[in-house]
Amino acid sequence: MKVNLRCPFCLTLNRLDLEAAGRPVCGKCSKPILVDRPVRVEGEDFQKLIADAEVPVLVDFYADWCGPCKMMAPLLDEIAGERSGRLLVVKLDTDRSPEIARAFGIQGIPTLILFRDGKPVSRQTGAVPRPAIEAMLDDARTPTA
Repeated sequence: MKVNLRCPFCLTLNRLDLEAAGRPVCGKCSKPILVDRPVRVEGEDFQKLIADAEVPVLVDFYADWCGPCKMMAPLLDEIAGERSGRLLVVKLDTDRSPEIARAFGIQGIPTLILFRDGKPVSRQTGAVPRPAIEAMLDDARTPTA
């Protein structure tokens, strides 16, 4: 299960195998790329990640000033750690990437969108409890015909 992620240290784009033993490291600087917690993405990196990811990608559309977004952060941290290797959780700041937010019709934050095979398969807007997120992830696990 592979994904394309940019190294937060040297900014090199890496193709990472999430099923490989140990923690993935950057191919250029050898520093760890932490995929067991939400990863920040923006711009064209977001588009490439969504299009090429071989695992489902849960995107948290958020803003730093948003209170409900801050309330959701610890929950998303837990889910990212628990489902590491089977799900990638990413955060996209709607203030820094308004064009992407517009493209996906984000009208309220936080908004969670689950992508599989490059396409949105489930969406949840607003601060929601863990069972709602778990149901969203579980319901979208089986591909539809």
